[in-house]
Order: sequence, then C-alpha cells, then structure tokens
Amino acid sequence: MGTLWYNGSIYTMQTEYDQVEAIFTENGSIIEVGEASALRDTYRDTITNEVDLQGQMLIPGLVDSHLHLIGHGEKLMRLDLSMMKSRDEILQALLNKCAQTPAGEWIIAEGWNENEWPDSTLILRDDLDQLSNEHPLVLKRACRHAVVVNSSALTGSGIEENIEQPFGGVIGRYKDARLNGMFKEAPALELIMNHVPGITEEYVRRALSASIRACHRLGLTGGHSEDLHYYNGFLPTYQAFVSVIEEAKLPFRVNLLVHNEVVDDMKEAGYGYRSKQGLIELDAMKLFADGSLGGNTALLSHPYRDRPDTQGVAIYTEKELHDLVQKARNYEMPIAVHAIGDLAFEMVLDAICAYPPKPGWRDRLIHAQIMRRDLLDRAKDLPVIFDIQPGFVPSDFPWVIDKIGKEHMEYNYAWKTFIEEGIHCAGGSDAPIEPVDPLLGIHAAVTRRKPFGPDQTIYNEKECLSLFEALSLYTTGSAYAIGQEESRGKIAPGYVADFTVFEKDLYTVQPDEWLEIQAGMTVVNEQIVYAKK
Repeated sequence: MGTLWYNGSIYTMQTEYDQVEAIFTENGSIIEVGEASALRDTYRDTITNEVDLQGQMLIPGLVDSHLHLIGHGEKLMRLDLSMMKSRDEILQALLNKCAQTPAGEWIIAEGWNENEWPDSTLILRDDLDQLSNEHPLVLKRACRHAVVVNSSALTGSGIEENIEQPFGGVIGRYKDARLNGMFKEAPALELIMNHVPGITEEYVRRALSASIRACHRLGLTGGHSEDLHYYNGFLPTYQAFVSVIEEAKLPFRVNLLVHNEVVDDMKEAGYGYRSKQGLIELDAMKLFADGSLGGNTALLSHPYRDRPDTQGVAIYTEKELHDLVQKARNYEMPIAVHAIGDLAFEMVLDAICAYPPKPGWRDRLIHAQIMRRDLLDRAKDLPVIFDIQPGFVPSDFPWVIDKIGKEHMEYNYAWKTFIEEGIHCAGGSDAPIEPVDPLLGIHAAVTRRKPFGPDQTIYNEKECLSLFEALSLYTTGSAYAIGQEESRGKIAPGYVADFTVFEKDLYTVQPDEWLEIQAGMTVVNEQIVYAKK
C-alpha cells in the first residue's frame, strides 16, 4: 500500500528549480508525481498513509559518494581531536584520557591536523612518552594517512629501532636516527594498526550502527563506503553490513568499494561486482595511487614548496599499478582510485588507457585535487567520474597554497571547471577525515570559504558552484557514479523513494543560514528512518 507526500517545497533535481506538488510512493518506489488532489483521486484505494511536509523542503535522498562508514563510527566512539586547535590542547586531552583508562589498554585518538594549530610543531614519540608509558598511544592524523605513536605502541607492535622502511610507506626518524613515532601510508601504517586490539565483530557492528544513525540525523540516505579491508577482512566486514542494515533493520543504501587487498577474498566467497543483498551492493575495486597533501605524500609532478626534498609517495610502481588495473578487468570490475597529486592522477590515466573499462562501466578518480590542464583534456574523453570532496576547500586553504606553490594552483580544487568541461562529478565528505554533514559540503561547494571563524576569504571564486550544482553532486552525481542514474537521484516515476527533508528551503535563505538548518526527516526505501522531534 502507498504513501502520499505533500505540502512542501519538492524539488525533483530534473532541472534547476523544477518542483512538483506531491509524490505517491509504493513498495519503495516513486509511482507518480503531480498535484496532490489528482494523486488522491487516482490512488484513493491504495493510499494508506499521508505525510504532510508542513512546508519543509524535500529533495532526492542525499548520498555521500565517498566515506568510510565504520571509520566514521569509530571517530564517534573514540577521543576526537579534530576540533582541538593547538598541540597543547591535544596533549592535555590525552593526559586526561590516560588518567581515565586502565594501564595497558590501547588509546586511539582521531583527527589531529597540525595545519590548524598556531604552532604547527608536530606531536611525536617523545612528547607522547611524557604522557604515558603504561598505555600504547596511537594518534591518527585527520587524513588517516599518518599516525604518531609512543614507545609503548612501538613495543606492542613488535617494532624495533632498526626496522626498514617499506616501499610506499614512510617511517619517521629524529635527527639522531631514532624512530620518532611517525608512520605514513598503508605499508607503514599497517605495522602499527595490525596490532591494535579490539576489532571484534561486536565492535564493528557498534561502530557501523552509530555511523548510520548519525548519517540519518543529517539527512543522508546512503553512501559509497570503503571499509572492507580494515576490520578482520572482507567476509566478516561484509557480514557486519548485512547484520546492521538488513537484519537489524537500520536502512541505509550503501555501495561498498572493494579494496584491492581483499578482492581475492571477495571472489573466493562467491561475490563479485554488483553482487547485491537488500540495500547493500558491491562496487568497484579500490586502489590507492598516492597519499595525502597534509603529510606531503600526495604524489606531485614537482617538489613540494615547503618540502623541496620530496614530491610525495607512489603507493605502487607504474607496473604494479597497471597489473592491479588489469586484475580488476579480469575480475570484471571498474576501479576507484585515490589520486590526490597530479602525477598520481597521470599514472592512473595511463593505466586506464592501457586497460580500459568494459563498455558501460565508469571508473572513479577519487579526490582529483591537484590537477593540470592536460590531464583534464585527457580525462574528459574517458568514461571516468571525478569523486570530489567540497569540504577539502575550507580545510586545505590557505596552507595548501604554500605547500604546492601558487604557480601550480590554477586547476586545483576546480569543481566548476570540471563540470563545465563535461566531467561528471559526485560529491562526498571522506568522513571521518572531514565531517559527514552534507550541508557543510554543499556550503563549501557554493561559497569556497570556511563556514565559521574570522577567515572568510573566498578561495578561487570562479570555481564556486550554484546551489543546484552542489545538490547535484550528492543526488544525480552520486547516482551516476554507480551507474544508477535511471533509478536514483531524482524525483520521478520509477526512481527509489529515498528523500531528504530539510526544515527550510535552501533556495530561500543565504548560504550561511544553511549551517543552522537541520534535517526534518530522512526517508530510505519509503521508510521514515529519522524524524526530528
């Protein structure tokens, strides 16, 4: 039996400002749109529920095209450093946490970013050793491409002073050659993270549940998430998603990227690209081509301005990258590649040209922050999606200019240019690296400035998006990224009944007022999963 949704500002996302008066849904799908009275007459025998929107704004369900759902849940459960604005504040918070934690128990903290501190001097091993030798301490940087640990964590991980640096990873040292506790990129990070206890099935389910509930409260109806490599392997993590979303009835429409390290496990378990169970679907094979800007490990075609001794880190050699793309094709999968630096991006384009996707498939280039004109010209002729994170603009500017060099900035974070060049873009947060709130991402895409604080500088104003373009990133763009543009991302017959409802119409207020607006309702598969009280 069906539901009539009416009495709101209902934007279809078919074209800018296009609205309808009412929607009739049934069995999780949109059946018809039109005038409320006409729909009542037509479906009077099947309408069993009516939802009065009370003047609120209804749009297709917002979908975060790139996040880490379990990681976001972990951030909610752990000591959060992301809002702390100085190294002293962080050290004090850690000292307090140590005092509250039984000796021997690992303490994991999330989200430090030295670029946000007045004094950007890093917190390193000796600083952490002054806090505790009884607790292994692990501090994850905001980008999650670096951690810093104390001596107790080194001992607990079996790491000795003479350890060799793995290819594609960075192990930091003091000037006297002692380990300084800094580990960057997966090959080095795994030396620590593989020894962190506590990743039980119950822990993963708890983190995932907390994450989805937080997404619901912010109006998110789905996400494209990459989690399957980090929590006891492919099958236990996949089963955790099934347990929470399908069995525990916590609806969230999720596409799971499959890390290349577990793609063999996926095949052995009998799954493949677009294998589906309820609201859960397996998607492209995920690769990392480089690291992060904050850690100077994103791979550039030129030296860093603030670190002329490096151009970043290639996670794989060119041959290894080509071999992995070929493996994805052999497994009949598109790829989704983390590529922040322009040289990493170029390497990925070369690999795609060497092993093009199957007709109808679309590869995803995730982040695409540091760009060149020639790379844009190549990319727009390929079946690729740029998976962008608007929130990186207020987070990365102005420090990224000093890091990259003003002369290399013309096509960086160039969202408007990408769209005008005909490149399909999807929008996400990269949570827990950035806040998962989609209104923060939409605000960043439209204003290109920080949402709060005294610095209201607009960075590269010509790249500001319209509200319609920004909303499209999280609706039609996210749908296009997974080949579902004919069934998701719009209000139209035959599309899924996933809706985001905001208390106020975003079109009627100024961008800074968006930051005060809350989700009034979140609807997944015709089911109201969140309603503001």
